[in-house]
Amino acid sequence: MSVPGIVWRDAPFCSCRHRDAHGPSTRSPVRTAVLLGRVGWAGGVLTRRSGLGGRFWSLFASSTISNLGDGIGRVGFPLLAATLTRDPVLIASFTTFAFLPWLLFALVSGALVDRLDRRRVMISANLFRAVVVGALAASVLAGEARIWMLYVAAFLLGTAETLYDSAARAILPQVVRRDQLEAGNGRLEASEIACQSFLGAPVGSALFVVAAAGPFLANSAGFLIAAVLLFLVPGVYRVRGEGAGVAATGAAPRANLRREIGEGLRWLWRHRFLRSLMVLVSLVGMAQEAVMALLVLYVLEELALGEAALGFFLVGAGAGGLVGGLLSERLVRGISRSRIIPLTILVSGCAFAITGLVVVPATLAVGLLVGAAAVTVFNVTTMVLRQALIPQEMFGRVQGAWRTLVWGMLPVGALLGGVAAAQFGVRALYLGSGVLQLGLALALWAVLRGHRRLVDGLDEQGETARPTPPSGEASSGQDDASRRHGAAGTGS
Repeated sequence: MSVPGIVWRDAPFCSCRHRDAHGPSTRSPVRTAVLLGRVGWAGGVLTRRSGLGGRFWSLFASSTISNLGDGIGRVGFPLLAATLTRDPVLIASFTTFAFLPWLLFALVSGALVDRLDRRRVMISANLFRAVVVGALAASVLAGEARIWMLYVAAFLLGTAETLYDSAARAILPQVVRRDQLEAGNGRLEASEIACQSFLGAPVGSALFVVAAAGPFLANSAGFLIAAVLLFLVPGVYRVRGEGAGVAATGAAPRANLRREIGEGLRWLWRHRFLRSLMVLVSLVGMAQEAVMALLVLYVLEELALGEAALGFFLVGAGAGGLVGGLLSERLVRGISRSRIIPLTILVSGCAFAITGLVVVPATLAVGLLVGAAAVTVFNVTTMVLRQALIPQEMFGRVQGAWRTLVWGMLPVGALLGGVAAAQFGVRALYLGSGVLQLGLALALWAVLRGHRRLVDGLDEQGETARPTPPSGEASSGQDDASRRHGAAGTGS
């Protein structure tokens, strides 16, 4: 979400014929579907129901290496910028250039992800990022680095990330079953936090001390290795269907890109449940970013601590996020998805409000740890809802529209938080954000209560919802009724 070290993210079926050694099977389609619902595909072989499968773990390994390199690079970029200039506006502008592609290209990238093989999109994006960071490393080694080069690199990396991240979110439902989405997303989220917050940051700082080009060389190598690992994920991850904008054969012309984007926007707008959830999630993100953007002022001014203390609190937030990612599946199983979503925001709101009322280091440390854990569970759960409800053939476009609004509200929240803090103080801002989140938790509860059967019944539908086998393209013709309800705007 907007807790430091935590990314604010807020997630089909197979078409196959059963054969055995004695020829075509005589099993009925229903019997076959039930049997396949109890197993999963893993690199071309069937695995037990409890396993995520070999394809997932190949994807996980690639994501882990990519996140580790990304975490190293995220420390190297601001450190290099500080050696080139001490102007705070110029240094802060780096973040703007890194975030801008999401506002400009998220919709287009989503449409392209729906057209193309998602695994190949991820490979291409990683290779492109490896080249960009490698070129910057070469300029640092030659002593020719300039601040404008960081801006260009940040913009190019951000553009590639819109493609990579959209494809990575869209491919997971084709790799694991629907009832495994919490487990898959939770492990990916935990890996991202561990690599970027715990491993990437200290390694990047140490490499920069040894050689300024060190973090960028490691970052480039990480992207390259991640791309190679993706070649180990077998299968074709290109969705075909009437509304997908991807022709099943080369004979049919491709739909206009603008029209495809419009289809995704209209589908999301007509889906009453996801539309309401998107608005509330964007408001939650805005409320949290308003205070987290000023965390440094809370530490330095309200707590009167030194700059080094900020790193301690950030590590605590990372630890909370790691715990949340690992426990998200168990919490959803024990509490239910419709209850855990508002409960996480209720916990986060209480953490912020108490931090505003009781200004001591222990309160902030506990608040960040608990809040980060709650945010991560929230991220995982809402991502699963999107992966389960959005048709595969338009997931990229709908996810792009979601990200444009939700992430677009983050800088707005930061700006409003700065204005409010200037008028009322940082403590009052934390308290106000906490109270606002409590109200949003009630709104989330009301929305989810009206769709409880849909939200909590996803795993039951997932009993026969299988990942795409690694033998060919996913077909969109097997989407369930809950997805079509959203397209028609009849209560989903």
